Amino acid sequence: MKIEDFLIDENKSLLEAMSQLENAARKVLFVTKKGQFVAALTDGDVRRWILKKGSLDAKVKELANYKPKYLNESEKDKAKEYLKQNFIEGVPIVDEDHNIISIIIWNDEKVEKKNILNIPVVIMAGGLGTRLYPYTKILPKPLIPVGEIPIVEHIINRFVKNGCSEFYLILNYKKNMIKAYFNDLDKVYQLNYIDETKLLGTGGGLSLLKGKITSTFILSNCDILIDEDYQKILNFHKKQGNFITMICSMKRIRIPYGVVEISETGEIEVMKEKPEISVFVNTGMYVVDGRVVVEIQEDREMGFPDIIEKYRNQGEKIGIFPISENSWLDMGQLDELEIMRKRLEKDE
Repeated sequence: MKIEDFLIDENKSLLEAMSQLENAARKVLFVTKKGQFVAALTDGDVRRWILKKGSLDAKVKELANYKPKYLNESEKDKAKEYLKQNFIEGVPIVDEDHNIISIIIWNDEKVEKKNILNIPVVIMAGGLGTRLYPYTKILPKPLIPVGEIPIVEHIINRFVKNGCSEFYLILNYKKNMIKAYFNDLDKVYQLNYIDETKLLGTGGGLSLLKGKITSTFILSNCDILIDEDYQKILNFHKKQGNFITMICSMKRIRIPYGVVEISETGEIEVMKEKPEISVFVNTGMYVVDGRVVVEIQEDREMGFPDIIEKYRNQGEKIGIFPISENSWLDMGQLDELEIMRKRLEKDE
């Protein structure tokens, strides 16, 4: 990557920074003011800003670190040791005028250390997939191909790359087709089939895991892909002391109408033509305390949001881990399925 790929002006928006961080090799940007290096911005800085309910319309200068770490050109040989000592992903090398002349990024050895996420993964794969009709009249949603392989295999493969080896598929609709597909594969992971006898919803199906899971686990829908460091998500969950952490994605929505705001006297105060709003939406992936499985009522249909609301009312800490819009791929609708297919083809 070029140096320019890591640079962002302090007057750029938070949304632009999130998008650029997606492309940065190690989730760090270096902030400039009139072309000169003045600050640093990491994905952690963005996450902390969001969790403190900072405005999504903020400028980079409102959340950047204006006491950044850097090395002078004469210290370049010490860069790798400097990164290690300071637990940072990258450091700029500056000349005497404080201009960045190069950037040292931690090498791939650090990437390998991420592969320690050895916790169970539960995938809700029993739904009817009505939003993807007529595809799902023939195939169950988990087996709808995205490129060369089914969506659920993409999901499992990403977790395997992050160190997971224990998987539970909660099945119902066309379950024998799903079993037949996976039974024919040479797998490097353990795959357990959990059969629903009736539709129990995205939450109720967890009751079928009693006696199988008691510790923290990851729950995922079978139609999403999350491009994020899963170990970072788990570390965040533990550090925050969350009972449940919901992975939420930024979503920009353009309203296809002119929007009018009125004053208390009924007069037009503001007119906006097809404005765009930014919100956080539930991706359908969670980190979940094992108590949920132990305590859940059996044989009762419920959604996982119902479970979240129950524990929130009991005072348990329910948090979110924010990710950018580009980090979430959802094939729940036909138009989104085509977007996911093109994105995966490009990445591969």
